[in-house]
Amino acid sequence: MIKGITWASAIVSASWAGAAFASEELVSNFTLGNGMQVVVVEDHRAPVVQHMVWYRAGSADEPKGQSGVAHYLEHLLFKATETLESGELSATVAANGGKDNAFTSYDYTAYYQRVAADRLELMMRMESDRMVNIRLTERDIETEREVILEERNQRTDNNPRALFREQSNAVQYHNHRYGVPIIGWRHEMETLDMEDALSFYGTYYAPNNAILVVSGDVDPDEVNRLAEQYYGVIPANPDLPDRLRTEEPPQTAARRLTFKDARVAQPYVQRSYLAPERDAGDQQQAAALFLLSELLGGGTTSYLTNALQFEQQVAVYTGAFYSGMSLDDTTFSFLVVPAEGISLQQAEEALDQTYAAFLEDGVDAEQLDRIKLQLRASEIYARDNVDGIANRYGRALTSGLTIEDVQAWPDILQAVTADEIIAVAKQVLRPEVSVTGWLMRDEEAIQ
Repeated sequence: MIKGITWASAIVSASWAGAAFASEELVSNFTLGNGMQVVVVEDHRAPVVQHMVWYRAGSADEPKGQSGVAHYLEHLLFKATETLESGELSATVAANGGKDNAFTSYDYTAYYQRVAADRLELMMRMESDRMVNIRLTERDIETEREVILEERNQRTDNNPRALFREQSNAVQYHNHRYGVPIIGWRHEMETLDMEDALSFYGTYYAPNNAILVVSGDVDPDEVNRLAEQYYGVIPANPDLPDRLRTEEPPQTAARRLTFKDARVAQPYVQRSYLAPERDAGDQQQAAALFLLSELLGGGTTSYLTNALQFEQQVAVYTGAFYSGMSLDDTTFSFLVVPAEGISLQQAEEALDQTYAAFLEDGVDAEQLDRIKLQLRASEIYARDNVDGIANRYGRALTSGLTIEDVQAWPDILQAVTADEIIAVAKQVLRPEVSVTGWLMRDEEAIQ
């Protein structure tokens, strides 16, 4: 149920983009008496609604020794409640022509239904029920434990790239739970039991730790009325703990790892740097890092692609990645897949030389303007997707940002200058906070 995010961009004329983007999203924000935040994003173009409940609790909030319990509990919440049989919630959504699912990340767990707008009350009734009334059996515990272990088999243990990323994350973070896989370490997953699941549920699944996001063809006053009726009657958890995380100590040494696996089809070099996330009221540095990733590795016209794939022909793929949406420090990463006959050492040296040349050359103003225009266009088209809208606000709010931060982000991106991008690159992408990894076949020698 952990889902990826696909980025899309499109080009439109500058005049049309500016005019379309000027129309603000209609966002309403309420707080119920029990502390639950309710966010409503109106879009009346189609009679569809996305109903989502986001909990400020993900894998990074798990107790030590219980890795995977957040995702495990996500599975278990599709079992029975006091009023619903096991599987009945999803069956009811499907019978009403809708779709439902859930997903777990480091900083949140979210549950959603996408249905016709006139089914919103039914969704609230069922979702509020499982916020407090889950009823588990030992058979549920055993069955779903086997399910998540098999999910780990399929997505991680049988995939050398996933295993490599897992090991890289563990090396990147000395002391933070972001270094522990969301799905969990197998040896800890195998011991998860009823007490672990119910303890996490009782601690974090409470209205004062939840955000309701409703997007689509809805009236804010009606959403607020229904939220009061179904969620507002649930008592807050007076013992909800503060969201304290272990912090990273200063990182002062570049680290390396080599991961060998006979199943590797394509060796590659990956380098990640510890990097700041988007912070409430202070997103300028993150915006510069995001644009840096687009300039360096955001498509076929990027700096790395032109240099390593087309000019030097030492790589068949290059990429640069930054996602600032996290509660704590995130990463900025490079990936280079070498061309036939090019060693990993040669690919890494070419990456270093090309990045150094980029810092020396500076940002191409025309390229930066083109990327900013594409971002304007993608923001506009994103408003056609009630799912994407609800996800954007939910991920931001559970990661410590505000509605104002979400709405300010596009303009902050547009205001970033070329000099700021080079400055943040020199400040953040330092060797001492880096992890360089080689993914390679068993038989390959290290050169």
